[in-house]
Amino acid sequence: MQALSFAVHIPLVCFGVAFPALVVFVEWLWLRSGDPLHRTLARRWTRVMVALFAVGVVTGTILSFELGLLWPNFMATFGSVFGLAFALEGFSFFLEAIFIAIYVYGWERLSPRAHFLCGLPIVLTGLTGSAMVIAVNGWMNHPQGFRLGSGGRVSDVNPWNALFGNRFFWHELVHMYVAAYIVVGFVVAGAYAWGKLRHGRWGRYERTALAIPLTIAALAAPAQLLVGDWAAREVAVQQPVKLAAFEGLQQTTAGAPEHFLGWYEQGSGQIKGGIEIPDLLSLLAFHDPHATVQGLDSVPASDRPPAINVVRFAFQGMVGIGTLLAVVGVLVLFVRWRRKRLPESVWLYRALVACAPLSLVALLCGWVVTEVGRQPFVVYGVMRTSEAVTGAGGIPVGYATLALVYLGLAAAVWWILRRLARAPLGGERDPQPGGPEPAPPTDRPAPAGGA
Repeated sequence: MQALSFAVHIPLVCFGVAFPALVVFVEWLWLRSGDPLHRTLARRWTRVMVALFAVGVVTGTILSFELGLLWPNFMATFGSVFGLAFALEGFSFFLEAIFIAIYVYGWERLSPRAHFLCGLPIVLTGLTGSAMVIAVNGWMNHPQGFRLGSGGRVSDVNPWNALFGNRFFWHELVHMYVAAYIVVGFVVAGAYAWGKLRHGRWGRYERTALAIPLTIAALAAPAQLLVGDWAAREVAVQQPVKLAAFEGLQQTTAGAPEHFLGWYEQGSGQIKGGIEIPDLLSLLAFHDPHATVQGLDSVPASDRPPAINVVRFAFQGMVGIGTLLAVVGVLVLFVRWRRKRLPESVWLYRALVACAPLSLVALLCGWVVTEVGRQPFVVYGVMRTSEAVTGAGGIPVGYATLALVYLGLAAAVWWILRRLARAPLGGERDPQPGGPEPAPPTDRPAPAGGA
């Protein structure tokens, strides 16, 4: 149930983090250039932002209830450690909701500059709210800032050290934020690429609406490879068994190889069907081709992830798709740098359509790697998942109900986004495709009696 809720909610978190920044950036372009096309684009994207925020409220509320219902011992034992983060996340959410309301209803009621400034807190609170949740996840992977007594009671809690001093917080934070811009950039660009290929929509509005998110995604995707290297090296030091699960490395090995593709055979502890590259795992994990990498045999079988192939396939999927997205991003940037325009190849736009769902798959694979790779612990090395999870019955009924709720939400989102996409571009002050573009509004009143 928790995995299903995360799979639904995490893509919405990406849009809560990165999409407001795109909207505010486009509005800033309008203020800077006076081009009303940017105002039209910002207003239309605002409607999408509100729709996805509303759905995110529903899924986020479900997750908050699940924490208490599905993990009662976890919450009861460690609530004093990470409760501060959820309190700050709540403040961020309410501030975000307030300023989204002001932003939506302020287009014709506030001056352009005041309206733009009201968008900045939306961007900021989207970042801070998600940062608090990531801080909790970082602590779960590298627990500190408390003392656990013999009776299982937590004492001497230092929440600031626990949340922001753990070794996983910063690389998880940067990794997630960059992923958010990759996902939003490729999904939005993919939607306009689909419109070009399927319906032939390719006016100035569509070119602008595709170029902005695509450029951001093209910059973020190659950078993510460097962030991923940082994250993997932290995992190699702090959670060596998780790294062994990435590769399916059974025995502790100096100069450990990397296998592309293939599967882990539980009985023999070998990788079957993969392509072996000698010393590569040691080189990637420690920047030393002769470094020793701990294998799964370094801990008892009960302390290993129960689904090695799930972790391995998710890791390879994340890395493979991430590399593909980086290659597409580099090609886009190269063409824009050399020819000062968007690429024109139809294959590039087909690739962009494919990159939209692939970016979501890579995102979910990354969280599978993080969460399943930490097993069998919910708090790494401290509390097992079996000790934290509820013993209540009726879970299958709850799961089925939850799945139906999410299917209904997905249908509603699809219907709303389709209506927004089909709506005409303008209000009376917005430009129409191929039509005259009215002058942008100003803070100055119109002259009395003038034509």
